[in-house]
Amino acid sequence: MSKMEVKTSLLDNMIGVGDMVLLEPLTEDSFIDNLRKRFDHNEIYTYIGSVVISMNPYKHLSIYTADKVEEYRNRNFYELSPHIYALADMAYRSLRDQDKDQCILITGESGAGKTEASKLVMSYVAAVCGKGQEVNKVKEQLLQSNPVLEAFGNAKTVRNDNSSRFGKYMDIEFDFKGDPIGGVISNYLLEKSRVVKQPRGERNFHVFYQLLSGASEDTLKKLKLDRDFSKYNYLSLDSATVNGLDDAANFRTVRNAMQIVGFMEDEVLSVLELVAAVLKLGNIEFKPESRVNGFDESRVKDKNDLKEMCELLGIEQAVLERAFSFRTVEAKLEKVSTTLNVAQAYYARDALAKNLYSRLFSWLVNRINESIKAQTKTRKKVMGVLDIYGFEIFEDGDNSFEQFIINYCNEKLQQIFIELTLREEQEEYVREGIEWTNIEYFNNAIICDLIENNQNGILAMLDEECLRPGTVTDDTFLDKLNTICAEHQHFESRQSKNSKFLTDHSLPHNCFRIQHYAGKVLYRVEGFVDKNNDLLYRDLSQAMYKANHSLMKLLFPEGNPAKVNLKRPPTAGFQFRASVGTLMRNLQTKNPNYIRCIKPNDKKAAHIFTDSLVCHQARYLGLMENVRVRRAGYAFRQAYEPCLERYKMLCKQTWPHWKGPAREGVEVLLTDLQVAPEEYSYGRSKIFIRNPRTLFFLEEKRRQCLEDLATLIQKIYRGWKCRTHFLLLKKSQVVVAAWYRRYAQQKKYQKIKSATVVMQSFIRGWKARKILRELKYQKRCKEAVTTIAAYWHGTQVRREYRKFFRANAGRKIYEFTVQRIMQKYFLGLKNTMPSMSPIDKTWPVRPYQFLEGAHTELRRIFHLWRCKKYRGQFTAEKKAIYEEKLEASEIFKDKKALYPSSVSQPFKGDYLEINKNPKYQKLNSVVEEKILLADVVNKINRANGKGAPRIFVLTKNSFVLADQKTGQVKSSVPLPDVCSVSVSTQTDGFFALKLKEGTAAAAKGDFLLSSDHLIEIITKLHRTGVNHDQFNIDISDEFLVQFKQDKVCVKFIQAGPKNGSSAACKRKNNRLLEVCVPSP
Repeated sequence: MSKMEVKTSLLDNMIGVGDMVLLEPLTEDSFIDNLRKRFDHNEIYTYIGSVVISMNPYKHLSIYTADKVEEYRNRNFYELSPHIYALADMAYRSLRDQDKDQCILITGESGAGKTEASKLVMSYVAAVCGKGQEVNKVKEQLLQSNPVLEAFGNAKTVRNDNSSRFGKYMDIEFDFKGDPIGGVISNYLLEKSRVVKQPRGERNFHVFYQLLSGASEDTLKKLKLDRDFSKYNYLSLDSATVNGLDDAANFRTVRNAMQIVGFMEDEVLSVLELVAAVLKLGNIEFKPESRVNGFDESRVKDKNDLKEMCELLGIEQAVLERAFSFRTVEAKLEKVSTTLNVAQAYYARDALAKNLYSRLFSWLVNRINESIKAQTKTRKKVMGVLDIYGFEIFEDGDNSFEQFIINYCNEKLQQIFIELTLREEQEEYVREGIEWTNIEYFNNAIICDLIENNQNGILAMLDEECLRPGTVTDDTFLDKLNTICAEHQHFESRQSKNSKFLTDHSLPHNCFRIQHYAGKVLYRVEGFVDKNNDLLYRDLSQAMYKANHSLMKLLFPEGNPAKVNLKRPPTAGFQFRASVGTLMRNLQTKNPNYIRCIKPNDKKAAHIFTDSLVCHQARYLGLMENVRVRRAGYAFRQAYEPCLERYKMLCKQTWPHWKGPAREGVEVLLTDLQVAPEEYSYGRSKIFIRNPRTLFFLEEKRRQCLEDLATLIQKIYRGWKCRTHFLLLKKSQVVVAAWYRRYAQQKKYQKIKSATVVMQSFIRGWKARKILRELKYQKRCKEAVTTIAAYWHGTQVRREYRKFFRANAGRKIYEFTVQRIMQKYFLGLKNTMPSMSPIDKTWPVRPYQFLEGAHTELRRIFHLWRCKKYRGQFTAEKKAIYEEKLEASEIFKDKKALYPSSVSQPFKGDYLEINKNPKYQKLNSVVEEKILLADVVNKINRANGKGAPRIFVLTKNSFVLADQKTGQVKSSVPLPDVCSVSVSTQTDGFFALKLKEGTAAAAKGDFLLSSDHLIEIITKLHRTGVNHDQFNIDISDEFLVQFKQDKVCVKFIQAGPKNGSSAACKRKNNRLLEVCVPSP
């Protein structure tokens, strides 16, 4: 739809019928046909009064943009085309403006789009409510709770790639301004059996695959997991990867969402450890082991997975292993320990996995509630959003305990839906002063009573059977049902006393059938008792409680030995019935809003509409009955103002403006149109129309009138447009003529002006040329006179002085020439002098060969003078540094490869600033002489070639090695005891200080050290002057070092760059240390 085309009513430009209440005729075929027609045109939303039917399009539609949000904001429900935003806006405005608590009930089967619908409702409310830092934080936390719960509670099924396997009810709490301040989430019946077993074509909960795909290698290593799905028995492999589902990216989304919601990093890790433990638990397998008494006892086959699981949870391996082999039964003061066979061990393992995961999920919900709960205790407005599983009927008859309680929940929702819908209708009729007529409808209270009756209801009998002593099986439970419920009109069983089902072969012997409001459902009784018991052996609970993991004591409080409770825990059916009762009481306190989700096909593909599937869903959602209830009184109602505004053009008295009250205008309008009085009634603020045909009659008349008005408007507009066009042409002609005349006169003026300028230029040129000729003539005359005079004076002078020039002319000319050349040479030398740097070797080029000697001497004198000036700038300290640099050059130049890189580095000496650093106060007190050099060196250990950091301090008479951390002196050697120093020719920093034999310092042997300032250390040692004649510096790639009584060869070799950027010393044997020096 373009931006200019804005729908102003539900009835404008309808595709099919936007509100099913207006469908005529109302049959099941016309109902499905209307849904198909709208679905084919991407109209996925349809109304039944205030109920929204939502079809899953299985593709992206551009109807959820920010512009759409603004379009539906603060608009009447029927003002625009059907949309989920209209319902969300109506609910939010009722909550904000009328102070009415709201609930939005979203139902439908798996794959119908319930979860997406709840997200759209929450995102719309978040978009239209207030702004602010705190409000935005609350909104973000509420929205980000969805990815966390979807990861742990959703799974890929045959019907849906992101199927919710739990029911969710979220109460969003608002303050008096309508801004969200928190929320509370309730979860119902997580399908925990999926943890241990998945049907073909389906997979486990998303979080298992997201963890293995998206976690980092370090995280997987901590959790003792492998990325390969096939290594885990609890993960189905046929559907491990899903097209369009990026588990790795979703894992990152979940981690980010948990951080936004408020999970600490250690809490996230604890949750992931429990998820990993469930995977490890599934890999534990058992084998039978015969005992003396003839019974088989289960034993763990491979204990590696058991060990890793125990390490994750902090459980003693022996405690958990015993819990899988024995079961302790307590009766009063007695304890009886019985062995578990292999089948019982597998049952115990799966029960532990299901309980561990389901309790972790409940903890997650509670933890999210802690983060998103409202911080204020003032009165709050509440909007509840219920996203719960729809009615489930498996065609192959494989409906079990889960389907039974899911369908029970839907029976309760249908019951409250009918009650609240009828109550809403009745309240509106009373409010508008219209007589209320009783509406006939099917009341499913009898079915609810069959299931939940405390005396003889199915759930009560199931609980009674589970608690009964003796042998309890599914067959005994079915026998009890056949005895008590046989006469119930909605209960069917082949073994009941009712003879009409004895020959019904569609009803197997181990099944019973209930006639729900949505149709008959066949339930297989197998597994009812076990699933209702949901039994976890006490030994496993106690073993879990003993775990050191931070969450286990919270998840298994019944395992506390100090609080042993012999009372059986409540059954799954009892807990679910209590939860549903609480939910129903909560919903009855709120104003309901309904979204009925329908999936168009089982292929999860766009543009496919399967009539039979949609019809089946429409039946069990009770949509036809909903329409009939809505149409039982008046099919359409509208406020007087918009009704008059829409249809006022149908009557001359109301068109174009009605000046009286809107109700009187509507009365005049309907009287003029001769509508039968029994077809409508006047309420206090609304007009009620009984039959859709009357509304369509008004719409048809309006359409014809709009066409006539459009023709009139077109005629008037075309006349106006032609007149306007003519006047514009006339005005334009006058303007064009004026501009043309102006242009013609300008051209004529320019032509005359141009001719005048040309004539003026010719006259001025002629005058200028005439004057120029006269001036040139006068100049030539003056030049001629001057030339003649000059020649005459020259002749006279030459005649007078000819005799003097002939005698001395040659010598004078030579002397003058040489003088000019010397003058020119010195002036040129002044401007081309080189810089004052002593190393600048440039000198101007000699201009003449006879100046060779002078040129060379001047260059020498200038260089000597320049050097003297440069030396005059030196301080005593700088002079000493240059002397050291000069001495280093004499020692190492062209001998050691490290030397060139040290030339640009100044010799600092005391790198550690020992005198100033309080850390080395102890060392400073020991060394009394002036410190020439202080640096950190590595003392090489002959045993392994590794270096230990030492402080090297050099004075005029000795050198000291001290501990780097404490400053304690390790060695102090007088310089006279040093006979030589050995270094390599390469770029390393290793050097050996060799001591004279027989001296006290030589008892421990020579020193093999490594330093980053090797050149400076050796140079300063050499400059001390102690035993100068005997102090040798040996530069070689292989030399001997005396360590106590042994001599060790130190050999330097070049290695490739891959070995690192620094030299490394390795011990090859007792007599050889090898130093690998990286190649430059």
